[in-house]
Amino acid sequence: MKFLEEIQQELARLEREGQKRSLRHLEEVKEGYLKIQGRWLLNLASNDYLGLASKIKLEEVLARFPELSSGAGASRLLAGNHPLYHLLEAALERAYGRSALVFSCGYMANLALITTLCGRRDAIFADKLVHASLIDGLRLSSARYFRYPHLDLNALEDLLRQHRPKYQRALIVTESVFSMDGDVADLQGLLQLKEKYGAWLMVDEAHAVGVLGPSGLGLAEEQGLLEKIDLILGTFGKALGSYGAFLITHPKIKEYLVNKARPFIFTTALPPVVVATSWLGLEKASQMEAQRKELRQKASAFRRALGLEAQGLAGETPIVPLILGENQKALALAEELYQRGYFVPAIRPPTVPPGTARLRISLTASTPWEELQEVARIIRSFNSAGG
Repeated sequence: MKFLEEIQQELARLEREGQKRSLRHLEEVKEGYLKIQGRWLLNLASNDYLGLASKIKLEEVLARFPELSSGAGASRLLAGNHPLYHLLEAALERAYGRSALVFSCGYMANLALITTLCGRRDAIFADKLVHASLIDGLRLSSARYFRYPHLDLNALEDLLRQHRPKYQRALIVTESVFSMDGDVADLQGLLQLKEKYGAWLMVDEAHAVGVLGPSGLGLAEEQGLLEKIDLILGTFGKALGSYGAFLITHPKIKEYLVNKARPFIFTTALPPVVVATSWLGLEKASQMEAQRKELRQKASAFRRALGLEAQGLAGETPIVPLILGENQKALALAEELYQRGYFVPAIRPPTVPPGTARLRISLTASTPWEELQEVARIIRSFNSAGG
């Protein structure tokens, strides 16, 4: 009973501080919209950037791959390595020109890479704002880790200069498009530091795959750096409209992870129907350059409508952060938009640093521009009223 009382006290504290969360009951979901309590709302919280999660229907998957089973029944190293895994990894290898390994999800992939490749004689240097899965990987590894201020390559070099000589391996970890801020890493600058200090570079492209690059392979493709980055992590569960994750790397690294990565070895394989959907998503996304261009133009115009460019927050990624600071202010604006028919949940600590509560407005290729103009008008009115 004392344990339950402590939990109840912690929940009460979260509620007082505006940090308590609850699961919303979604009654129905269709492309770009969702229904809650009988009301349809424009969905501005989805990572389905190209709309493929709604466009790829089960009937299409089954037409391409008849008689798919609903579950794998075992890990990939036992009986779960369905032939579709080979098809999907082969497609990834043709696209990226290097070896590919599919994981059950991005969280597991990040844990697997960091905890397997780095040990007690190694050091990891990570951007301060990398995803929680990467942070957990740092904590669970036995490596020494250092976190440099967001996007500050001068600070990163200072850390490398001071600590790199003390360790056997060094791994630099970053996202390409950061999940809460929508800004992008300087991959060329990171590669220069990687070469100068004899490190590896790991880039999580979760929010860039499907969105950036001529074929939708991410920021590394857009900047012509695919072959120079040691470890590229991508996901199927965002712009590619499915579920799961993949690693692009050297074939020996792939072989090593298959043998040593506990999150890979001890996880049941993805259901074949999911692997087939991922293959279709990858195929379709590679042909959606027009949608990528439209999405980037829409994101840039929406930032201008919000006045973010004047604040130095210009950009073309579909993640548009509106930083409000206080938890209650973010909750109040989220509720105002909800009442007007727009679903944009408030993002609060610990998802973001204390004092940076925000709305994370996530755009898709199908988000109507007229609706975004209205959202911008509501936000400007809220701010001018001192909300």
